[in-house]
Amino acid sequence: MLFKYLCKEPRIDDATQEPANCKDMIAWVECLPAPNVSCRLSNGTEFRFSGEEVGFNQSIPCRNVSGYSYKIAVALSLFLGWLGADRFYLGYPALGLLKFCTVGFCGIGSLVDFMLISMQIVGPSDKSDYIVDYYGARLTRLSITNDTYRRTQISP
Repeated sequence: MLFKYLCKEPRIDDATQEPANCKDMIAWVECLPAPNVSCRLSNGTEFRFSGEEVGFNQSIPCRNVSGYSYKIAVALSLFLGWLGADRFYLGYPALGLLKFCTVGFCGIGSLVDFMLISMQIVGPSDKSDYIVDYYGARLTRLSITNDTYRRTQISP
């Protein structure tokens, strides 16, 4: 029977806002089958769950974070972007110095950087992800590659 289980919430690390048991970009959470669900084991015996015991572990993805906070990056971009503080914070000192010397490219560069940082297009220079609250506003980029399934269009 599908969807007859409940997985526990992962324990979240306060510093990284990622699952605490993350290893190789995967964390495991315990899942409890619903009461009175029976499973046939590999040796042929049948086991009936009461709803209290762990039936299996489910994997959840982890992200590569290294200490750059999304909230701080957006605040720096909004208030001190014209000085290049956002680019210095994210590890782009050359762009930060250029923004500082040109007063944020006369304000236009500051506005563009604010939009790029708030949409999480520009990230830390070490290619890691921002630290975002675990249940916060994370964005996932969707892309179309040669491996993406495309449905053929049926003309009406």
